[in-house]
Amino acid sequence: MSDDSVVIVTGAAGGLGRAMSLGLLEAGRRVAGFDVKEAAIQNDRFFDVVGSVRSERDCARAVAQAIERFGAVHALVNNAGLGMEGISLEAMTKGINFYDVPAEKWQALIDTNVNGPFLMARAIAPRLVKQKWGRIINVTTSYPTMLKNGFSPYGPAKAALEAATVIWSKDLLETGVTVNVLIPGGAADTAMVPAEAVSDRSSLVRPSVMVAPVVWLTSRASDDVTGHRFVARDWDPRASVEENVRKAGALAGWR
Repeated sequence: MSDDSVVIVTGAAGGLGRAMSLGLLEAGRRVAGFDVKEAAIQNDRFFDVVGSVRSERDCARAVAQAIERFGAVHALVNNAGLGMEGISLEAMTKGINFYDVPAEKWQALIDTNVNGPFLMARAIAPRLVKQKWGRIINVTTSYPTMLKNGFSPYGPAKAALEAATVIWSKDLLETGVTVNVLIPGGAADTAMVPAEAVSDRSSLVRPSVMVAPVVWLTSRASDDVTGHRFVARDWDPRASVEENVRKAGALAGWR
């Protein structure tokens, strides 16, 4: 697969998604950025698709428009998500009992963080299987965050996507399509961490750490890797791929 392969990145308008989109473009990829607002990245190899991952119709349209624009599609980065700040600032900073979470906010986060990746993967997977090559990369979170008290529904939602990664990778074995997890490796300097939640933003993980591993994961070089998780903060662009796979990678899920 040439380095001009086509990657759909959800949540491309900001944070991790924007950093990954810019990094993929720098690496020669063509990128369809799917978000509720335009990313407005000025590059002729970037294409904005405005819509919601909560909508089955929008997800199908995102795949169709990427193919219409670029003639192909090869990879999906399921990055779009809501954090605990979507519940309230207090929930983000102090946590909240699960029974105090408003039902509509629980539903919105689950729809975005669990159902959205499923709808996107469901829309693109048949195309990837048919062409016998493709990539699905899910952005989850650290295991302690999944189990952190007061962090429902964010923790359970990311745990569900982690488990889905393992299952999807098994479903797609021997098809040429791989499914892996990529996480920043700590709270990232994005809008998911409001200014009021942390006084020293230099302590946060820079979104740019996602670039090197996502470029590798969307390449032919990662053909034999599926059902794994990679911690972007532990990936050293100066080291060999083999060393990074050992240092930053592990099997996804609880096994």
